[in-house]
Amino acid sequence: MTGLVYKSTGSYYTVKTDDHQVYECRIKGKFRMKGIKSTNPIAVGDVVDFELDNTTDEEVGQIHNIHDRKNYIVRKSVNLSKQTHIIASNIDVVFLLITINNPPTTTSFIDRFLVTAEAYGIEAVLVFNKIDTYDDAMLDEQLYLQYIYSEIGYKCLRVSSTEGKGIDELKQLMTGKVSMFSGHSGVGKSTLVNALQPNLNLKTKSISEQSKQGQHTTTFAEMYDLDFDAKIIDTPGIKGFGIVDMEKEEISGFFPEFFKLQDNCKFNNCLHKEEPNCAIKKALEEDKIAWSRYNSYLKILEGDDEHYRTDTYNDDRIASDETRK
Repeated sequence: MTGLVYKSTGSYYTVKTDDHQVYECRIKGKFRMKGIKSTNPIAVGDVVDFELDNTTDEEVGQIHNIHDRKNYIVRKSVNLSKQTHIIASNIDVVFLLITINNPPTTTSFIDRFLVTAEAYGIEAVLVFNKIDTYDDAMLDEQLYLQYIYSEIGYKCLRVSSTEGKGIDELKQLMTGKVSMFSGHSGVGKSTLVNALQPNLNLKTKSISEQSKQGQHTTTFAEMYDLDFDAKIIDTPGIKGFGIVDMEKEEISGFFPEFFKLQDNCKFNNCLHKEEPNCAIKKALEEDKIAWSRYNSYLKILEGDDEHYRTDTYNDDRIASDETRK
């Protein structure tokens, strides 16, 4: 039998077949993906072949094959830096939920996520959530970030789950597609899914007043069928986003505004740091590229993994402020 993985707990996988039958499955023996050192060999969104285990009374399936993936979102494993963690696979569009300070989402985190989406050929949309909670200063920051990313070419949405703002536009972008919601804990992923389809009743939690960071409500990635011809993968909140398997020379190619200009650099192998006649640095000086984006590029280039969040937020804000002067 063949089915689609709807939930992965690390030991059990919920698989749904084309005729809407649902089976709990395990991996048959040691299962390793070719060329991928991953903590989770099977991810939500995978198409798998499985057989029912006739040795037990329960209808438990044994997965013996994974179909080729068209793409996947991957990051470094938090505890095992040499391994990767596949967040989800076979995605049509990924929505990165961003909040200004409830909790704060850094530009460094946004850019790392976008670079990964670019590298794996996945359309990315930025969703600025909780806009109903913004004061004037927060609104100014949100609109400025929206300006930066819209100028690059990324779609940006302004959404309020509680007031229903932006929900219809979001549904239009999701219809007929497999979508993924991602972002820090507390940015409102589960609340937004509930706004899209209230009868799911996903668990939500408030922001921790002490840390101003989100509390995990989604423990495992899980896919849901929505009643407007869409599938959504809700994922656990992630704190850092380590870049995986990128050569230094190719990183700038995943920054669309860099990619458009880098052929004008004097050197073909320009890393856009100290090299003379660099088109990227020239554009930076002319305020055609945001300093926050260039800052993110340098951090990725230097292998500075982002296992942090609030301690870099001020640096990112400063970088953004510099571009306004």
